[in-house]
Amino acid sequence: MSALDTALHGLRALIADGALRPGDKLPSEGELCDQLGVSRGSVREAIRMLAALGVLETRHGSGSYVSTLRPADLIQGLSLTVDLLPLDAILELVEIRRPLEAHAAAIAAARADDETLAGLTELVERIADCTDDDEASRLDHEFHMRIADLAGNAALTSLLQVLRSRTRQYRIFDDEDAAQLKDLSDAGHRAIARGLVARDPAAASAAAAGHVAQTEYWLRKQMAEEAVAPDVAGRP
Repeated sequence: MSALDTALHGLRALIADGALRPGDKLPSEGELCDQLGVSRGSVREAIRMLAALGVLETRHGSGSYVSTLRPADLIQGLSLTVDLLPLDAILELVEIRRPLEAHAAAIAAARADDETLAGLTELVERIADCTDDDEASRLDHEFHMRIADLAGNAALTSLLQVLRSRTRQYRIFDDEDAAQLKDLSDAGHRAIARGLVARDPAAASAAAAGHVAQTEYWLRKQMAEEAVAPDVAGRP
């Protein structure tokens, strides 16, 4: 095990074992070096890495502290690597999204009030009427994240946001494909909205799962086209 690995393992153990709790200030570099048996450079690098992941917070002039360790915040750290994934790896993320978005839609159907449902229904039509690709993508993301928020689980919302972030960067560039995809996407949104308005968790869940499955189909189609003509297919 390298010195950096030793420092990382040691800091993680201190937090996992409860020796350092959320909000606690880390011991001085010298104390950590003695405790972990590594150099100051290894300690500093380990602290930087854990800070990048949201586990630690470095405050200028004050030192490093254990973060709140909220699951939603730590999950957001996954975006550092998820946003680098190629298309074939993204397909695995879409498969994960399917049950998660279905679950969120089912809970939303049981919890949403009339005002929220009216807002979601209006948003669906705004998406359908939108002709600007970037704005349509933003509104689409807003629609799905509103539903996720209704599930009342911040970690679920954060995970879906991370999983969706990479797939949003892919576009269907063929005009015919893009038009067909938009029609299917709009129909999927309306099906989800109908399930929500009917307060039917099973219908909302099935519509959400089908909507994500449609995304998966188009991504697989694009992957196949890239494999045949990588110099022509669009890339983010």
